[in-house]
This record gives sequence, C-alpha cells and structure tokens, in this order.
Amino acid sequence: MPENLADLQREIAELNERAEALRTTLGMYPDDAAGTAEAALAELGYAGELLRECGERIAAEAGGGAPPAGGPRAPDDEKAVLRAVFNELTVPVLLLDHEGYIRRINTLAAERLGSAPGYLTGKPFSNFVDLRRRAPMRSWLASVLRGGDPASFESRLAQRGWAEDVHLTLTRLDLPTEANPLVLAVVSPPLEGGGDEGPPPLESEVEDQVVVLAARRLDVLTRMTRLLLASAGPGGVGSPLALDEAAALLADSYADWVLIDVCDLPADPRRARRAVVAVPEGDGHRGLLEGLDPMASEVPGGVLESGKSVLNQLIEDETVLGTDSGAPVLSALGAGSLLSVPLIGSRGVRGALTLVRRSNRGSFRLADLGLIEEIGEHIGLALPPHPTAPPAGGE
Repeated sequence: MPENLADLQREIAELNERAEALRTTLGMYPDDAAGTAEAALAELGYAGELLRECGERIAAEAGGGAPPAGGPRAPDDEKAVLRAVFNELTVPVLLLDHEGYIRRINTLAAERLGSAPGYLTGKPFSNFVDLRRRAPMRSWLASVLRGGDPASFESRLAQRGWAEDVHLTLTRLDLPTEANPLVLAVVSPPLEGGGDEGPPPLESEVEDQVVVLAARRLDVLTRMTRLLLASAGPGGVGSPLALDEAAALLADSYADWVLIDVCDLPADPRRARRAVVAVPEGDGHRGLLEGLDPMASEVPGGVLESGKSVLNQLIEDETVLGTDSGAPVLSALGAGSLLSVPLIGSRGVRGALTLVRRSNRGSFRLADLGLIEEIGEHIGLALPPHPTAPPAGGE
C-alpha cells in the first residue's frame, strides 16, 4: 500500500488507467468477457484495499489517533483530498453501515442509482436492489459483517424506470472510530454480460417530460370514461365483463398487473372478494393473484378498511401485497412500484383498485395517484347497488 499522499494519488491514477484499458478491451473483444472480468475483479479488489486505507487514515485523524503503520499523520488537507478521491473514483462505490444503510456514496454510484448523493445517504441500500435479488443481497451483507471475508456476487439494481444486472463486491471495514464495522460496496458490470430477468426498460427518456406524461394520463381517463358510459346500460359496469374491460384498459396503458376487489355487503368493506385480475400477456401469476385474500394483505386490505389511498413509488416492504407459501408476491412479480385506491360509491367504500408496475418501468407518481383516484370514484359510482340496499329514492 502507498505510504504517503503522493504515492496514493499515483496509484489511483494508474488504477484508473488500467480500468479504462479494460473497458476498452471489453468493447473491442466482447467474446473474451470472462477473462476481462477476472482482471477487472482483481483491480476492484485492489481498489477496495486503497479505499480501506483511505478510510482508516480519515478515521484515525478524526479520532485523534495515530494513522496505520507505514504512513505519516494525515493533515486536514490530506483528508480533504482523500474524500475527493472517494467521490471521483471511476468505479461506483458505496459505504454502508452495519445495518445496510448508505453512509457515503460517490458521484458515479449516485448517478447509477439515479438520484443525488444527499437523497441517497441514510437510505437502505437494499431498497435499490430488485425485489428478486434483495434477500440474497441482505444475506451476503450479513455474512460479510459476521465473518469478515469479502463477498462477490451477481445482483440486480432497479430504480426510476430501469433495471440493470450488476456485480457487487462487499468488503468489511473495521475502523477505530466506529463502534460497528462498515461495508464497502463496489458496483461493476456482470461477469458474463448479465442474465437479464425480464424485458428491457419500458419507459423512454421522453416520457419524463411533464407534457407527455400529462397527455398520457388524459388519454387513459378519456378511454376509461368512454368505457363506463358504454357500460351504463343493462348489465352495466358492475358485471364481471365490464370490470374485466376496465382492468384490461389500465393494464394495457398504465400498469402491468391490475387487481379489482369488490365488497358484496353494504357498510362492510372488510368482507371483500377479488373480482378481477389483469396480467401481462404470457404472465403465469394470474392464479396466484386471484387466490389471494384481499383482507389478508396490507395492500389493498388497508385501503378497503380505511378508505385511504396508498402510493409506494419505491417498494420497500415486499410483503404488502401478501405472500405465497411464505414468499412475497411482489418479489415473484418482479415489481417496483404500486398504488391502490378505494372505489368510492354513494354509500362509502365499495372496493379497491390496485395497480402494480415492474421494476423496469417508471415509478408511479403523485399525479398518477390523483388520476387513479378519480377513476376509482367513477368505477365506485357505476357499480350496481348491493342486493340488500334499497334503490335510490325508494322508501
């Protein structure tokens, strides 16, 4: 390891040059990706050692103790340089605390996760891992903290409308100023070009424009209104076929999975049944979703009981839609975002409408919640009266 700041800067410059050469080689010779990846992992290991020493020097100076053997005491300007080195590394790097929360993140890693460093700091890193890979990542993190040996494994990040296969390397850091060990997480390309689980991102960059999003919402609302008006005759929107059409419209234009739960008894939203499930073409989860008890899950059970909407722009708890043999349903779906709104009729809550998007689509936003709430009110008012309820205007 380098013994002074000048040596450290030289080592980092040379490391960056070698990393750029490997990147170029991978682009020129993709068929030799395995050999290039092995060399890249070796460089990542060395980068981890450099960062570990930087952290020890910063911690020693902050605690007033002596720096590691082999190096002089680091002055304040050296600490500033070390922080700058961390921020400007050409490899995405995160520093996690012993509970997996992001303590510090460099510029490239923040860009990779699609947010500013200030927003990401303090959040669990697992929130930015695809639901299907979240549990293994947590287990690897616990293993590194418990045993001290580094871990290197394939994972998948998902946030803000994209999903990306990556290779994660976790290294434990024991610092004299920290009561608990920290973990250095390094993000790199997958070893063999990735094993993409699911379709490519569905949201194009242009859909981040406010005007385009507003136009799409207006189109969905217009189509839903036409559907409800066309179904207002005999056997209206309360019939299974009409609800099927409403769910299919939303699944086609606005979400991947759509669930409609209906209360059959008046003034008792706690007794609801799953009336309609719309799934993507070729999806095999219809039976699973149809068999779930709406009241046995936080969403939409909570919506049915409280009459209040729920918006999970980023799914943090993968069990809110229920479990199947102990496995979270949202993980099985590969979901990334969901919202659920009550179906409000003239006599209160008549049901719940729940929409779920894949992790590689843009997250639902507040404007989406407002639109679906309005659609939920339209559907709730169009539902036929309960069999035991007197007709409107009756004695």
